Amino acid sequence: MTIAGIPPAPLPAEQALQLLREGNRRFVQHVRTHDSEEERAALAEGQRPHAIILSCADSRVPSELVFDQGLGDLFVIRVAGNVVAPSLVGSVEFAAATFGTRLAVVMGHSRCGAIKATLDFIQHDVDSPSENIHDIVDRCRPAVESVVHAAGPGVDKARLMHEAVRANVRQSCAHLRHGSRLLERLIQEEGMLIVGADYSLDTGEVEFFDGLEG
Repeated sequence: MTIAGIPPAPLPAEQALQLLREGNRRFVQHVRTHDSEEERAALAEGQRPHAIILSCADSRVPSELVFDQGLGDLFVIRVAGNVVAPSLVGSVEFAAATFGTRLAVVMGHSRCGAIKATLDFIQHDVDSPSENIHDIVDRCRPAVESVVHAAGPGVDKARLMHEAVRANVRQSCAHLRHGSRLLERLIQEEGMLIVGADYSLDTGEVEFFDGLEG
């Protein structure tokens, strides 16, 4: 069954996810396979991205390169801390409703500045330099606080950061899955997947870790 007004998927979610896995493998091996000039000409009249990527705005995490995807393959939404706010939910909904995209990936990364700022606020009461930056910290805070409280005193800082990044990704995934009636319907009726991922700045590898059950 296809939800009225929403086009069929360019690719099933599982197949799109496999393309991302394969593309990241090429990226780690320093292999590039796309010709931007040819792709640009072919896409001038429209797009059918097979995956939505909600990722951090960090300049070291460009999704098209990380997954070795070409122009028109990914609908990329970037915001510090890969947080979810109404306009960001709307951006995911737009791609799903307009292009039929059935895979959304929320991707955090190692040594994330937004997560560090949140840890500094929770642990040392270091405030943000502006209200708008503090809004990002506030959106990360529930997930990060849960990790800090579970870890207790004396936890290794690198381990705490790693777990906080992943907890924040899971929180954003849950927000997308349960904070949008449109996405909920697509998950239930159209096989849409919302998956969490973690990018390593050191190795270039992406690990998918949330939303793959079953």
